[in-house]
Amino acid sequence: MPVLTRDEAQTRARLLDVHRYAIDLDLTRGDEHFGSTTTLRFTAREAGTTFVELKPAALHRATLDGHPLDPATLQDNRLPLTLTAGEHELRIEADMRYSRTGEGMHRFTDPADGHTYLYTQTFLDDVQRVFAAFDQPDLKALFDATVTAPPEWTVLGNAVAHRIGDPAEGRWQLATTKPLSTYFVAFAAGPWHSVRTEHAGLPFALHCRRSLAPHLDADAEEILDITRRCYDRYHEIFDEPYPFDSYDQAFVPEFNAGAMENPGLVTFRDEFVYRSAVTDTERQTRGMVIAHEMAHMWFGDLVTLQWWDDIWLNESFAEYMGFQVLAEATRYTGTWTDFAIARKSWGYDADQRPSTHPVAPAPQDVRDTASALLNFDGISYAKGASALRQLVAWLGEKDFLAGINDHFARHRFGNATLADFIDSLARHTDRDVHAWAESWLRTSGVDTLTPHLTDEPAHGWRLDLHHDGTRPHHLAIGLYDHAPGDPRTLVPRTPLTTDLPAGGGTRTLTPGGPRPALVLANDGDLTYTKVRLDPTSWNTALTSLSALPEPISRAVLWNAARDMVRDGELAPRAYLDAARTHLPHEDDIAITQGVLAFARTQIADRYTTPADRPAALATLTDLCHDLLDRTNGTPGTQGLRLTAVRTLIASATTPTTLQDWLRAGTAPGGPALDPELRWRTLARLAVLGAVTPHDIDTELARDPSATGQEGAARCRAALPDPAAKEAAWHALYTGDQLSNYLFTATAQGFWQPEQTDLVRPYRDRYYPDAVALAARRGPALASAAGTHGFPHVLIEDETVQRGEECLRDAAPTPALRRKLVDQLDDLRRALAVRAAHT
Repeated sequence: MPVLTRDEAQTRARLLDVHRYAIDLDLTRGDEHFGSTTTLRFTAREAGTTFVELKPAALHRATLDGHPLDPATLQDNRLPLTLTAGEHELRIEADMRYSRTGEGMHRFTDPADGHTYLYTQTFLDDVQRVFAAFDQPDLKALFDATVTAPPEWTVLGNAVAHRIGDPAEGRWQLATTKPLSTYFVAFAAGPWHSVRTEHAGLPFALHCRRSLAPHLDADAEEILDITRRCYDRYHEIFDEPYPFDSYDQAFVPEFNAGAMENPGLVTFRDEFVYRSAVTDTERQTRGMVIAHEMAHMWFGDLVTLQWWDDIWLNESFAEYMGFQVLAEATRYTGTWTDFAIARKSWGYDADQRPSTHPVAPAPQDVRDTASALLNFDGISYAKGASALRQLVAWLGEKDFLAGINDHFARHRFGNATLADFIDSLARHTDRDVHAWAESWLRTSGVDTLTPHLTDEPAHGWRLDLHHDGTRPHHLAIGLYDHAPGDPRTLVPRTPLTTDLPAGGGTRTLTPGGPRPALVLANDGDLTYTKVRLDPTSWNTALTSLSALPEPISRAVLWNAARDMVRDGELAPRAYLDAARTHLPHEDDIAITQGVLAFARTQIADRYTTPADRPAALATLTDLCHDLLDRTNGTPGTQGLRLTAVRTLIASATTPTTLQDWLRAGTAPGGPALDPELRWRTLARLAVLGAVTPHDIDTELARDPSATGQEGAARCRAALPDPAAKEAAWHALYTGDQLSNYLFTATAQGFWQPEQTDLVRPYRDRYYPDAVALAARRGPALASAAGTHGFPHVLIEDETVQRGEECLRDAAPTPALRRKLVDQLDDLRRALAVRAAHT
C-alpha cells in the first residue's frame, strides 16, 4: 500500500479546510469485523482532486454531497475525490478488521476469564484502520462519535462518554472534542474495571481488565496521587490550562508502546498494572510515563506538529518534562539518575549506528509516513530530552518556560514547526537559540570529552579538556579528593563550571590547589556527550566508584565505563570486575539495575567469547550472592534483592538451585517467587533443558493469565529440542496466528546463547522469512521480527554477511530494514570488541 508523502500532505492541506467528523462504530458484529460509518464536513478552497484514506474489509457505500461514489475506485487505501470549490459532506460506510498486532482497533480476549476488550492505536497512519479520514496531522477537526457495544461494556473516548437510549441497546455518545489531529482519536471498549475520582473540577479515572482489578486497586491511590501532583505542577508552570474535558488513563493489553497521549484518554501498556513485585525504580518509571503523557496534553495535543519531521519535539519535550516534573512534584526525586543510567544509553547507542539521524531531521529526510515511523528511537526520545535538558541549563529555566508558554499561546489547537518553537524561545532570551538549535538539533553523532591533567608549578595543576565534536556544551566538572585517612572515600570540592564552544577543540583550565584524585567531566549529567577519564582518575574510580557521594555522579562514571567497553577501549572483563567490586555496596536501585542489565545481556552474551562466558556468568552469580548477603534482613532493600534474584536466575548455568527455589516458592531470605519470578525461573530451566512441556503446561494451569500465556510461549520456544524449535519457528513465520505479544515472547525464547549449534541452521531461514512476514503483517510485527526475532546470539561473520545480502537483494520493508541495519551494526561492534580483547 502507498504511504502518504510530505508533498501529498502539503498539497491536500492547501486544498482542504476540515471542519468536523461524525463517527459511528458498531462493535457488535462478531470477532473479525466492526462497522464504521464516517461523515466528514470540509471545505475545498478551490476546485481540485484529492483522496480520503480508508483500509476496510469491505466498503459498502460512499457518497459525496449525497451523490454516490463507486466503491471500486478505492485503490491502495485511497478513495479519490473530485471537488468543486466550497462546502462538502462525505459519508462512508464500511466494515473494518479487528487487529491482533496493536495497530488500528486491537481486539483481545483475556484468557483468565474470557472477557473481550477493544482499544484503538491510531498513531501515524493507523486511524484509517478504524474510520475514513484525511489522515495527516495538520488537518485538525472537531470529532463527534457514537458507539454501539455489548450492553455490559463501557465505552471510553477522547471526551466524556455517556449511554444513550435503552441501556440494553449498548449505545454510547461522546461529547464533541476540541480540534484534534486524526492520529489522536481514540476509543476503548469492554467490561473495564474502573476507579473514578475528580480533581480540579474534572473527572479522572483509571481503567483496566477485570482480571487485573485487584492489582489496579492496590496501586490506584499511588497512580492517582502522581496524576494529581503532576497535573497541579503543570498548571504551576504552564499558563494554558489543561485543554480537555476529562482525564482517563486506560491500561490496555498487548500495547505496542509504553503509552499513547490520546487527548483525554491516555492508553498505557497494562504491564504497568503490576501483578508481581517490582522495584521502586520500576514504580518511578511508571510515574515518569504518567508525567510524560500528561506533558503531551500541551505539547503534542494542544500544539501539534505540522509534519512528522517534528515528532522528535513532541517526544523530547514530554521525555524531558516527564523526568523533571516527576522529580519536582512527587517522592521520586532521583529521576535523572535513572535517566542517565537506563535511558540515555538508548540515545548514545542509536546515535553511533549507521541509521543515526539528527534530533530534528530535515523535512526532506522525512518524505513519507514510512520514513517518519523509523525516527521513533533513542534519538527522538533520550537524545532529544538530553538536548532540552542542556538547553535549560544553558538558557535558564525561567526563560525556557517563558518561551514554552509563548509557544502554547501562539499555536493553541493548531500546528507548529521547529522554527516556530525556536522563535518562541528566542523572544525571551538574549542567547542565540537559533545557532544552538542548528548545532544541537540538525547534527548527528556523539561528542567526546577527554581530560588531560598535568602538574603546574605555578598553579598546582592544569586541566586540558579536549572536545571531539561540534556542539557547544554547558557543563560541570567534578573534582574529588580522597578523605584523610580513608582512601576509599571521596570528598567533593566545589565543581568547575564551563562552556565549551561549538566546533570542538581544547579548553584549558587552571583551578589551583592540589591535583584531585578524580576529575569527572559532565558531573551531574547536564549535557549529552561521552566522557573519558585521565589515568589517575580512572584508577581512583576503580577503587572508589561506589564512594562517590551522589548517585548521578556514579551513573556518569558507569556510563563512561560502558562506552569504553563498546568502543573497545576497556576489556569486558574489567567492566565485570568493577561491577563485582562496587555493586555490592551500591544502594541506588536504578544504578544496580542498569549495570547488571548491561553486564548480563551485553557483556556476558555479546562481548564475551563463548569460551569466557561461563566465567562471566560465575562473576555475576557471585556478585548477586554478595548483594543478597549484604541486604539479608535489612529493611528497605527489597528492590535490590529482587534485582539480584532476577540476575541470578538469568545467570544460572546449572538447574539445581533454581529447582530448589521453585519447590520452596522463594529465594532464601526472599523474595518469594511470585508469578513473574516463577516464569523467569522456568524459562531459564527450559534453556538449560531441565523442564518438560508438561512442566510448562502445569505452570500455565497455575497462571492462565495473558502473562502466563506469554511465559509459556517463551519457555516452549526455549527448549533445547529440535521439534520445539521447529514448532516455534512455524508459529512465528508461517501460522500468522500469534498476536504481537505472543510473537515477541516466542521470538525471545527461540534464540539462546547456550543453543547456538541447535539454532544455527535457522540463520539462513531467518532473513527470507522475516522479509515475507514484514510485508504480510505490517510494521509492528516487522519491528518485533527485526528486534526479538533476529539471530543475535550468532555473533559470527556469516550472520553479518547474510544480513548484508538481505539488505542488498531482498527489499525488506522500511520498518524491517531499519531494524536489520541496527542489528547488523551491533553485531559488528560485538565482533570488534571480542577481537580487541582476545
